[in-house]
Amino acid sequence: MAAAKIGVIGGTGLYQIEGMTDIQVVHVDTPFGETSDDIVTGQLMGTGVAFLPRHGRYHHLLPNEVPSLANVYALKSLGVEFIIAINSCGSFRDDIKPGELLVPDQVIDRTSGRRNTFFGEGVVAHVSMADPFCSRLSQTIFKAAQSAGAAVHLGGTYIAMEGPAFSTRAESNLYRSWGASVIGMTVFPEAKLAREAEICYASLCCVTDYDCWKEEHVTADVIISCMQKNISAAKEIIKLAVAHLPDRRDCQCASALETAIVTNPAGITLHQKRKYEFLIGKYVT
Repeated sequence: MAAAKIGVIGGTGLYQIEGMTDIQVVHVDTPFGETSDDIVTGQLMGTGVAFLPRHGRYHHLLPNEVPSLANVYALKSLGVEFIIAINSCGSFRDDIKPGELLVPDQVIDRTSGRRNTFFGEGVVAHVSMADPFCSRLSQTIFKAAQSAGAAVHLGGTYIAMEGPAFSTRAESNLYRSWGASVIGMTVFPEAKLAREAEICYASLCCVTDYDCWKEEHVTADVIISCMQKNISAAKEIIKLAVAHLPDRRDCQCASALETAIVTNPAGITLHQKRKYEFLIGKYVT
């Protein structure tokens, strides 16, 4: 199976980048079910890259239907060390305008009913989520966006909401009072699962609207239209980011499970060891 160092989880229409070679479409079986769609892999400037459409190539999955465990596990099994997530969002701030980009550094999780951990069923692990995004990868994406000439902001809090309906006006104003910057439906549980998989994860948020706090109504057609306009910019940013990623990781993401697994290895069955092979294999033999 094709190996990849960088995974890109994006929206409909973001499947590959001009200049990619050795393109393959791969289906990855995982212990956590089917991925959102087949994964497109290839070489970009000598680096393996894997593209996965979060909602499927026909955008047929609701945010809470996205099989994030399977998606992240499949990318891990391909050798992915970095995930660049492309996310649409609404802005809570006048200075973060529709059509601009934001690379967040914090998340408030307001989702419910989504499985948000690989662990359980006999294996217990508690990873640190104090800083939910990889700061090194975030900086790389931010600088790439600047080089691409995009209007981009670095830092801010992302509200991860359940959806699929948009916020009420009261909710929108509440989140603004918390000091949040943007709101969307797709960063969590991806960021948490990536940390459990010891993958560096960062988000490139495409601002599509002002939510509803400015007496506006958010509509799906406006969001999709804005996202489609951002696809070409996202491709250029990814290409520039790939060229500046480190050959070797020295961030905490790469060893997030080192002190997180609390289950005695003697109590972990062979079945569980095989199921979690790509996650705990280097810590539990």
